[in-house]
Amino acid sequence: MNYLRAENIAKHYGDRTLFEGITLSIENGQKIALVAKNGTGKTNLLNIIAGTDTTDGGSVVVSKDIISAYLEQQPHMPKGINVWDHLFNANSELLNVVAEYEKLLLHQSDDVNYLNRLQHCMEEMDRLNAWDYEVRVKQILEKLNITQYNQDVSTLSGGQQKRLALARILIMQPDFVIMDEPTNHLDLDMIEWLEGYLKSSKMTLFIVTHDRYFLDNVCSEIIELERGQLYFYKGNYAYYLEKKADREFREGREADKARNLMKKELEWMRKQPKARGTKSKSRIEAFYDLQEKAKYVADDKQVELDVKMQRLGSKIIEFHGLCKTYKQEDRTIQVLQNFSYIFKPGERIGIIGKNGVGKSTFLNIIQGIEKADTGVISTGDTVRFGYYSQAGIDIKEDKRVLEVVKDIAEYIELSKGEQLSASQLCKRFLFDDKMQHTFVSKLSGGEKRRLFLLTVLIKNPNFLILDEPTNDLDIDTLNVLEEFLESFKGCLLIVTHDRYFMDKLVDHLFLFEGNGVVRDFNGNYQDYLNEEKLPPEQDVKHTITQQIVEKEKPKADSNKKKSTFNEKREYNQLTADIASLELDKKELENKLSTPDLHFEEIQKLAATLQQINHDIDLKSLRWLELNEICE
Repeated sequence: MNYLRAENIAKHYGDRTLFEGITLSIENGQKIALVAKNGTGKTNLLNIIAGTDTTDGGSVVVSKDIISAYLEQQPHMPKGINVWDHLFNANSELLNVVAEYEKLLLHQSDDVNYLNRLQHCMEEMDRLNAWDYEVRVKQILEKLNITQYNQDVSTLSGGQQKRLALARILIMQPDFVIMDEPTNHLDLDMIEWLEGYLKSSKMTLFIVTHDRYFLDNVCSEIIELERGQLYFYKGNYAYYLEKKADREFREGREADKARNLMKKELEWMRKQPKARGTKSKSRIEAFYDLQEKAKYVADDKQVELDVKMQRLGSKIIEFHGLCKTYKQEDRTIQVLQNFSYIFKPGERIGIIGKNGVGKSTFLNIIQGIEKADTGVISTGDTVRFGYYSQAGIDIKEDKRVLEVVKDIAEYIELSKGEQLSASQLCKRFLFDDKMQHTFVSKLSGGEKRRLFLLTVLIKNPNFLILDEPTNDLDIDTLNVLEEFLESFKGCLLIVTHDRYFMDKLVDHLFLFEGNGVVRDFNGNYQDYLNEEKLPPEQDVKHTITQQIVEKEKPKADSNKKKSTFNEKREYNQLTADIASLELDKKELENKLSTPDLHFEEIQKLAATLQQINHDIDLKSLRWLELNEICE
């Protein structure tokens, strides 16, 4: 079934043509990735297809028989609506019943009116066979760490809004989804869960992503937008690179032939008297076609990164017994607990941890932007930080690109002793003369990030700190950045959710495990997955039955006893209790694996763990009894 048909669509940006006359068709079941350089019109194309922008030519037709959704790169949230109402704001009886049931569970009461409402809601859940769907909704909210249901969505951070918009789409279960950078603002666990979810889903997908692992694991087709045209590839990222190189080689060879032939044709054209009508009309038309082919120049412009690094002495940074906590709303978050480390020249460290464990706080402590509560930090005299922050560039939008660079330096030294002017440096970062005089407000998200990267490197740092550097950068720029960082002689500290980027650049990891525990792991992210990481958590019901019962579930008996309201309520409560106990158990086991624990603390933790295991066994047995009559 055809879901979408776009024919001869065009988009102009001022006097610049982004694309013109392109045609695209998307069928049921396709999972397609769209790749392109920054500023070529990826987001414009998505907006036109999603119906949030108009085309300057052609038409877009979306099937009326499907439900579609659009995950924008920066979602726009309405004011005056809380998280819960935004999540379940859909015209669906099933979704409304699940929302009502979940809301009742959040505000439990012994009031008769409450119990009557809950009983009616559970009967509706039975009628609509909504229990599996309800479990899936809980899984989505848990995996994306959405818990503050009463908060106004307009007050959420950019990352929280992106995760909320993603959760809303997954809960809706649309037939066709357009996604613009879905992995931005997700931690690694979230990304891997989302990969598995989308891969196994029947949803048809059209995705813009710079995450090459995500692209390979989710999508089976790639469409490239280049020079205003679309190129189609059926295969993974490696296949795309191979076929793209073949295409560019063929096109380059054809252009060379066309240029040679055009010289002869141009000479013929000039010899024909203007007043005579003896010229071959077909030959003249062929000449102009030839002229278009001869204009082809491979779009092989790449960012050139070649900056001089300040000399780095033998002493870098030393941490001795650092502790750091901070308050967030009504809870205290421990970032570091007695953390000690001595950085060595040339170290390349990746930082991994869930959102909210304090990774960015740690980066600020290193640079002296924030202070530790206790402990000693000693920084070498030669250390010069370069900080590429997650927040991006903080400049006035009414400044021009060249002005931003000149505010930092008029000239910059390269690694070979040469000097470049600010304008020449801009050109190396693909900002031509025209772009240099463009206001920052007119740049695309990726172009702003590229400008930010330029402002960091122009200061000749020898200790680079990169906090989510891959966000909004196109794949070509990422490849060049990776090559530069591979040859960078200074220290490198990276926080990123891009596993491909991390695997290529780091040789060991700081694992932020929560509660102030930071573990040093020798190896890259793939090594960590292979040797250390536990299997992904499964659905709560599935986990419980797998852990307790190894034999097949007996076939349903048509004469089995029907569950009462109280039994159904107890069954749902046990499901939640066991899931909570399992999380407590996992946390305790992680604490017990922490080195340098005192004997008394080990005894105390072991006793608590024994009690939790006992509670899990008791509740699981009762859960099994109720499962026979409640399912």
